[in-house]
Amino acid sequence: MKKYYIANIIAFILLAAGVQKASAQAGYLPYSFHFYQQLNKEIYNLNTRVHSSLKPFYIKEDSIITRATDSLLNGGVDSSRHGWASRKLFNEHLFQVNKDDYTFYGDFLPDFIIGRDFSGKKTTWQNTRGYQFGGTIGKKFSFYTSGYENQGKFPKYYQDFSEKYRIVPGQTNEFFGTQQEQKDWQYVTANISYTPADFINISLAYDKIFIGDGYRSLLLSDATSPYPFLKVTGNYKNIQYTGVWASLQDPSAPAYSYETGNRRKGAVFHYLDWNITPRLSLGFFDALIWEVKNESGSKNGLKAQYINPIIFLNPAISSGNENSVVGITGKYEVLDKTTLYGQLVLDGIKNDSKDLWGIQAGIKGTDLGGAEALTYVLEYNTVKPYTFAQTNRVINYAHYNQPLGHLYGANFREMLGILGYTYKRFGITGEALFSRYGLDKDGVNYGKDIFNTTSIGGAGTSTGQGLSTDLYYLDGRVSYLLNPKYNLRLEIGGVFRKEKNSLGNNNTAWMTFGLRSSFRNLYQDF
Repeated sequence: MKKYYIANIIAFILLAAGVQKASAQAGYLPYSFHFYQQLNKEIYNLNTRVHSSLKPFYIKEDSIITRATDSLLNGGVDSSRHGWASRKLFNEHLFQVNKDDYTFYGDFLPDFIIGRDFSGKKTTWQNTRGYQFGGTIGKKFSFYTSGYENQGKFPKYYQDFSEKYRIVPGQTNEFFGTQQEQKDWQYVTANISYTPADFINISLAYDKIFIGDGYRSLLLSDATSPYPFLKVTGNYKNIQYTGVWASLQDPSAPAYSYETGNRRKGAVFHYLDWNITPRLSLGFFDALIWEVKNESGSKNGLKAQYINPIIFLNPAISSGNENSVVGITGKYEVLDKTTLYGQLVLDGIKNDSKDLWGIQAGIKGTDLGGAEALTYVLEYNTVKPYTFAQTNRVINYAHYNQPLGHLYGANFREMLGILGYTYKRFGITGEALFSRYGLDKDGVNYGKDIFNTTSIGGAGTSTGQGLSTDLYYLDGRVSYLLNPKYNLRLEIGGVFRKEKNSLGNNNTAWMTFGLRSSFRNLYQDF
């Protein structure tokens, strides 16, 4: 439970701050891929110079993203509803205060899902009671916190993954209760943002960060559970520079004692995003991971490079007991509402192996075929075997038993397509995915599982080596939006998943129906 203390402390500060008076409108916009997709028309616009690749966004008063977000959060609101219960259910936040010097809102977030795993012949369900509070104080402070108490039973493939890595993917590794198939867990985020001047933002958070313009990120994704971090972002003309200092954990590495808890590691990330022209943007990324205590339990001293703000300096001077990763992002707006994007990630820069890398290439846009509000993504990802892994697993590129990059880890190729369409309060999304990867076999590490520390190679490897496995994944959802303020909706969904290799097939046919809310970004397409 230690990892929740920081989030709860931050949440307490946020709620205490909410009763003060001040004046501000710079706000935090929680990251949800499908919600952000609906902002594509404004974000990927030749008349704007939005730094689109660093998420979540902090949006300023009267900005184009603020106006677009307000439009979405008020979409379909029926002004004829005057009863308190009717307004709160369909139009408004549960609590809401809008003053010149401060704003505040709060909501109850239910996520009640019932489903059937036809292949596993079992009923699945999720019972989640959540909350969110957010607002602004003056023109310099904003705050946001959310929390969820959850119980659930998963389909077989999801359950198998959860048991293997002792996590609820993207949420936590803390399980409660005695029933093996039924999980009981918590999920908390919190964020305080301070903008002392237009060109700088400082945030203290227990949250996630996503870098990229696509559905996946090879550099820094939101596939893991949240973690505490300090983030400083500066803007000068068309350049945005960000430094992040984070505390990560490895719950599966041997602990020194029960009292000391999970093995901890520090991380620093730098990201420079440059809008070179109205069409072209490039981003430059580096990361450094180190263990807080060495194998004997002695603390590693705080090195100057850990607080160094200069990009690419850390990888150049890193030592053998540190892990460095670098990368490049790019986007080019080829047409109005159509954007090409990509990423290149390099690992093992100071290693003898030079064959640890990954590539992403994609295209995205909106109003496909002239249909307003029809968004699309077509994306390809591949990562070479053993990328992100380390013989000392404490410093691998991961947090809480999940990769910080692509959630598959390494040794894979993936092609996916996603469509989304909204009409008034109705929403439709569809995803089709095919991936090919190599699993370990006969006790040999072939490079997909970045937590496997044996026989880590690099040079002369081929992507897909090992037990060649194909994954087919289809996901479709239809929803009816009840309240746009906190994304309360009725949703029916269906998943077909087929994983096959020479050892056999693992098939899943899964249907769900639920009353859902919140803007959390959680993945089940693995």
